[in-house]
Amino acid sequence: MTRTPDRSPEAAYPSSRRAWLTVAILMGAYVISFIDRQVLNLLVAPVRRDLAISDTQMSLLLGLSFALFYTVCGIPIGRLADVRSRRGIIATGMVFWSLMTAGCGLARSYLGFLLFRAGVGVGEASLSPSAYSLIADSFPKSLRATAISVYSMGIYLGSGLAFLVGGLVIGFAAAQGDVQLPWLGRVRPWQLVFLVLGAAGVLFSLLVLAIREPQRHGAGAGIEVPLPAAAGWLAANRRTVLHHHLGIGLVSLAAYGSAAWVPSFFIRNHGWEAPAVGIVYGGITALFGSAGIVTGGRWADRLLKTGVVDAGLRVCAAGALLALPCCIAFPLVASSTAAALWLMPAVFGMAMPFGVAPAAIQDIMPNALRSQASALYLFAVNLIGLGCGPTAVALCTDQLFGDDRAVRYSLALVLPVALAVASLLLLAGLPHYRASLERLKSWAPPPPRERA
Repeated sequence: MTRTPDRSPEAAYPSSRRAWLTVAILMGAYVISFIDRQVLNLLVAPVRRDLAISDTQMSLLLGLSFALFYTVCGIPIGRLADVRSRRGIIATGMVFWSLMTAGCGLARSYLGFLLFRAGVGVGEASLSPSAYSLIADSFPKSLRATAISVYSMGIYLGSGLAFLVGGLVIGFAAAQGDVQLPWLGRVRPWQLVFLVLGAAGVLFSLLVLAIREPQRHGAGAGIEVPLPAAAGWLAANRRTVLHHHLGIGLVSLAAYGSAAWVPSFFIRNHGWEAPAVGIVYGGITALFGSAGIVTGGRWADRLLKTGVVDAGLRVCAAGALLALPCCIAFPLVASSTAAALWLMPAVFGMAMPFGVAPAAIQDIMPNALRSQASALYLFAVNLIGLGCGPTAVALCTDQLFGDDRAVRYSLALVLPVALAVASLLLLAGLPHYRASLERLKSWAPPPPRERA
């Protein structure tokens, strides 16, 4: 079934109140999704202990097991979101990933945990492709980067809350020990975290149903584009797509690599207790990450109003360059206070691209391909970032240095190299991005299929 195309170029967007309510609900779902995927970063020590696994095995739980299924499943779900109810897709996916999160709390083996983490990835694949499309149809182009950046604050609010919740649970565990639950028996405190988060996600999915589907806007709105035609458009814009996706993927590698191992860095190299790490790093992530991502969106929208049509990519490159020296400094300084201070601008800079980058992709795609293009973007960025970031740092620690305390040198090596290459790719992609914007003006939907 396809929707009736929006053939009016001036079709009304939802009211400002309705549009921002949509963003708020979607951001809430994004916060929960990031708590579910990131809380494990502060639970490395107890999970490693109970499952008897290495840093490298742990990194597969932190990244690849989730990212592989998240990225692969996002593409068919994105294609579905271009023609079906995006609200329904998100609500269904949220229930599924929440049940899989609760399953992580019931896992009794490494393989079981790995499978449940994969299930979380499958469910969460429903969210962002659908959300980007909903937001793009709720706001005019002049506000799109800001709106998507506000939604994307969920990355940093969720990650920050994951560290804070994880830290509080570990502190509780030190005082209380294991917990006895009806029907489930004795559970470890880290298992209780996943059970509570799963229940919270199922309840929040009911609020997603309050979203109203906006009218689709732009070229090819509501039309189901055949796969060959969709592939042809992406091929025509391949230089833009490759520079954009690889560049943002490497920024993501640095961001996920730091998120996965900065808590262990403070514990191993500075002797901090996990609850203190959760409070400090959680606060830095929530405050400076949110500030960075919204600043990036606002800056891009202001540049766009002055005629800088490739503003999105410029802001992405600026964020990577800002974070680069800070990611050299924070792992290597002697003082833990200095390390925390250097982390603030590092998190701020790495956050700047993550609202602007998906908005930039929306702007060069016909409406009929927006969710699919978003899914392809998330495929590349998360496979590189989430799939490789935690593992790249872990492999350096295990194989190159062979010492758990050398995680500081792994961070100081992997993060700056990724950010340097990312900034070069994004700057090299500017002329290709401008060419894609011009190419969109001449896009025409494929002729309808003849019915037998």
